[in-house]
Amino acid sequence: MTLSTLSEVLQPALKEGYAVPGLVCLGWEDMRAYVLAAQAERAPVILQAGPSCREHTPLPVLGRMFRHLAAEVDVPVVAHLDHGYTMEDCEAALEAGFTSLMFDGSRKPLEDNIKETQAVAELAHGAGISAEGEIGFVGYSGGEDSAGTDPAEAALFARETGVDAMAISVGNVHLQQDHEGGLDEARIRAIEAATDVPLVIHGGSGVPHDQRLALAQGSAICKFNIGTELRMAFGAALRAAVNKDADRFDRVQILKDTQDPVMDAARLAIRSTGASGRVQG
Repeated sequence: MTLSTLSEVLQPALKEGYAVPGLVCLGWEDMRAYVLAAQAERAPVILQAGPSCREHTPLPVLGRMFRHLAAEVDVPVVAHLDHGYTMEDCEAALEAGFTSLMFDGSRKPLEDNIKETQAVAELAHGAGISAEGEIGFVGYSGGEDSAGTDPAEAALFARETGVDAMAISVGNVHLQQDHEGGLDEARIRAIEAATDVPLVIHGGSGVPHDQRLALAQGSAICKFNIGTELRMAFGAALRAAVNKDADRFDRVQILKDTQDPVMDAARLAIRSTGASGRVQG
């Protein structure tokens, strides 16, 4: 069993100069490909169950799937709740066997965000697992605008909540389909100067690969959440699988054709964070 907590994979990353990819899961096919990619790259990996994933598959089922996959490989695998919006979300993930709880109070007033995130961190730590919080709202490509993280507020948030990782808003956006966005490195440096908590970038697909790697190696950013580029790889592989044989109808056979392309995309994402080769064996 290689099931790990978020803190267990991020602290070595912080010390040794790399980041761990938080790979956004939507179903069995992609999460299995991610774990196989991590095994091939000898890298730790964070399997993330966000709101759309949880709408499709119940948390107790996702917890068993993540834990089963962790038992099949010998690299660290974190079972992570992504964007839990309520204490009930976090309690349900804990009950389902998750090893990391991310509470997203970034839309809330600072005082409320601190209070509610602190409660989740206490819940997680009481159970021997990890907690991630978010300060500064990360927007969406073509949707809600971001609200950048204030370094002074980030320092207060980290100190008062006791989180093991802190997601920040520094020019990153969710659902960006290209790698041309880039992050505000001056703001990142100001946040680093104010706190020693490992930092997290949501919307990592929009960050150019060279900047992703440079920041993983030379900043306190220890986790990049990556989803859109992997969903795009899955979608392209699925369309190709469906279109190559109009008479084929067995979904298992069709979905098998997505595994190698998604695994290849996940391996590239892992390499872009500097995590490859970090696990001996």
